[in-house]
Amino acid sequence: MKSRTRQAIGLHQAVQRVLLIGAHLPSAPPPRTPQAPPRLRPFIEAIAPAHRRFDERAVHFGHRYRSGFWSIYLLSALAVLCAVLPLALGWDARQHTLHSFAGRLWTFAEVCVIAAVSAIYWLGHRRDWQGQWLRARTTAELTWYLPMLAPLVDFERRQGDGNWYMRLFDPGEQPGGADDVAALCVRVEPLARRSLAGAWSDAEFVSGYVRWTIDILTQQKHYHLNVAIRQHALLRRVHGLNSWLFGLTAVGALTHLLLHTLWLSLVTTFFPALGASLHGALAQSESYRLSATSERLAVDLQASIERIRATLDESAPLAGVERIKESIEGALALILEEHQDWHMLVRPHRLPLA
Repeated sequence: MKSRTRQAIGLHQAVQRVLLIGAHLPSAPPPRTPQAPPRLRPFIEAIAPAHRRFDERAVHFGHRYRSGFWSIYLLSALAVLCAVLPLALGWDARQHTLHSFAGRLWTFAEVCVIAAVSAIYWLGHRRDWQGQWLRARTTAELTWYLPMLAPLVDFERRQGDGNWYMRLFDPGEQPGGADDVAALCVRVEPLARRSLAGAWSDAEFVSGYVRWTIDILTQQKHYHLNVAIRQHALLRRVHGLNSWLFGLTAVGALTHLLLHTLWLSLVTTFFPALGASLHGALAQSESYRLSATSERLAVDLQASIERIRATLDESAPLAGVERIKESIEGALALILEEHQDWHMLVRPHRLPLA
């Protein structure tokens, strides 16, 4: 899901950036900025504040939810470290000068870490970070594509449902919880009707609308390609790091048979905990399925772009109006289907304790 407003990065993004230090992430040149047809510009400006509000809310709760479960997993590994580090430092020995602080200081640190994990878990459920993120992201995505959808809607036909998506697509083809989108459609429909009156008999509008749609879909394809590349790199890096952690654990366990030192106990205790935490966070974020889905969607979007481009006869853009409408409607259906798949992918996860 592409965010279109600049926000501060979340903890989950900061952790992933650290994990990807030194990784080579190939990226294609960014696509050109879409230029909307003049008829659609007043309409786009009218819905921009609403879209920006929904998008900022989605980014906010998305950061909270994803940073929440990354924090839970990593703090759980830190709790293990707090439990075993006094032994490795030798603080448990009675003759150690800091022996009197060992129990109180490290136990207090461990309790604080566990309390932080519990607080994140409780707040995440009580304030429904995941649910608010999903609802806001759905509304932001549907609002973003309204200008592309508007020319396909027959405003001359009086239809009961205010939601334009409901007028074009079956209810099963679109994400639920779009009440805010329906209200926005009702509010801006008079402006859309005036702006688009006779639009499909205007050759300049038709060709401009097709080019603008292709540019938007190209942007989305570029975004999903970058998501796939990043998630693939993250999977490789975490799997590689886990291999080292569990390999060192095995070496530490074998060495412990010959050499008895508490530092080896630290290695054989904390390293597996850290590896399990990283693996759990990666599984919670569905990196593998997200990368595969984004890769497939980029291919499907390219096919939609080619179909739309094939419908436009630059010399006579009005000749294939119905085919143009059908091809763009098909691209929107693909985007809605992808959003449904994303919902089904994310919705089952909550904030399980690591």
